[in-house]
Amino acid sequence: MNLIPSVPKPSNEPVLGYLPDSPELKTLMAEIQSLKNQKIEVPLVIGGKKIYSDEKEKIVIPHDHQHVLGYYSKASKEHILMSIEAAMEAKEVWESFDWQDRAAIFLKMADLLAGKYRPVLNASTMLGQSKNIYQAEIDSACELIDFYRFNTYYMQEIYRDQPYSPRGMWNSVNYRPLEGFVFAVTPFNFTSIAGNLPTSPAIMGNTVVWKPASTAVYSAHFLMELFEESGLPNGVINFLPGKGSEVGRIILPHPDLAGIHFTGSTSTFHQMWKVIGENIATYKSYPRIVGETGGKDFIFVHNSANSREVAIAALRASFEYCGQKCSAASRMYVPKSRWSEIKKIMLDELKEFKQGDVEDVTTMMNAVIDASAYEKITSYISYVEESTEAEVITEGKADSSRGYFIPPTIVETTNPKFKTMQEEIFGPVLTVYVYDDNKFDEALNLCNTTSIYALTGSIFAKERSVIKYMTHTLKNAAGNFYINDKPTAAVVGQQPFGGARASGTNDKAGSYLNLIRWVSVQAIKETFSPPKDFSYAYMR
Repeated sequence: MNLIPSVPKPSNEPVLGYLPDSPELKTLMAEIQSLKNQKIEVPLVIGGKKIYSDEKEKIVIPHDHQHVLGYYSKASKEHILMSIEAAMEAKEVWESFDWQDRAAIFLKMADLLAGKYRPVLNASTMLGQSKNIYQAEIDSACELIDFYRFNTYYMQEIYRDQPYSPRGMWNSVNYRPLEGFVFAVTPFNFTSIAGNLPTSPAIMGNTVVWKPASTAVYSAHFLMELFEESGLPNGVINFLPGKGSEVGRIILPHPDLAGIHFTGSTSTFHQMWKVIGENIATYKSYPRIVGETGGKDFIFVHNSANSREVAIAALRASFEYCGQKCSAASRMYVPKSRWSEIKKIMLDELKEFKQGDVEDVTTMMNAVIDASAYEKITSYISYVEESTEAEVITEGKADSSRGYFIPPTIVETTNPKFKTMQEEIFGPVLTVYVYDDNKFDEALNLCNTTSIYALTGSIFAKERSVIKYMTHTLKNAAGNFYINDKPTAAVVGQQPFGGARASGTNDKAGSYLNLIRWVSVQAIKETFSPPKDFSYAYMR
């Protein structure tokens, strides 16, 4: 066809309100009941074929862990090798697709998710990952729709970026897919991340082996159904639930490994990088390593800040989705002159926080993801309770009898290097260090140097000169930096997401910067009138 297609410039997907008696709320609640009334068998999907293995694991609801939603098949060594082979076999066909044909698949994916799949992905995320309606809507619907629309647009913009050509020649660059397969490893806490990490390399023409988090296989299964219905060819994305260490042991040293797209723990990412380094001479090309690991995200308050704005931002940033966000605030620095007022507002507001079942639309918090997370988080709280350097100033006790419920927990410490000020907890625990107003610079330096991470952070102040000074001092402390706002809720196309230091490679999901990592650029020069004499003019 003689045409140059154009992907429409996208805008962010509107967040539905789910108000009482609204059509979207009725549809969602019906979908939740439908899913709860069945037990599904989640297969591996390799080369488009659904495979049910002998080894299976049950899927439970975190806020009602006696309720079994179904079972998922776990990958064996044979399945892992099959998935690599399927990805490599699909590569030739997928690379032969014109870019606009790839774009059409992902634009359709976005529309399907905005329509018939919206209640499915939201309901499965709510049940499988214990997210309330709003947290599911902004994640498994809106953010993922945005990823598909914006990434497709960014692909077009990358391909359009071509070099200058003087008279007599034509210069161009070919944005080739990587030579090999990409290994995508996704976390439990965001369905949008699970839907983005395997698809962003695929949008750029790569084929992928996808290992989802074991605690989020339920919603990931429905993502695979979305991929299939959107027309994604078999083998482009291969779905491989299983134990991470077993899958990684086979995939990471493989000579055809071309890249890793990872979100997860820092320790796991370190191990991956180590294995790649140990096998660097065996690969056909140097693997691209793209990872977002974790954070110890901060809120720093100046004494010119508005107390209520600080308190509300801290509550939402720390306790939405039980603090199980890479961007969740988990340490806060407050001047002594403001702390009593801020603390009172926070404690008063917490009296209205309701925790419980995701089907209860009045809940602000639900359950943490599983027993392992529950035990880890409560061990930190116990450590605080036994310490002389810190105290828990909130009420409520953790209870795992029905679901893995941990109440919002605020810790006040006298030690700025206290354990919960430094270590990532990944739960609803916020530690506050109160500093002397006349030691502002010292406290700012503590904020910058206390943590190994540098993912998100926010500052609160009214004086512009102070804002400028704080922003400059903390320029390396966060990859996503917020002024007078909570350090969470980055939006695709608005705040590209990622951090440095121990928080990852800062390749900014939600922008062209991430997509450019999944291509290998080839420069092409065509000369229209090649020279016919070896000598230069000055020689004649």
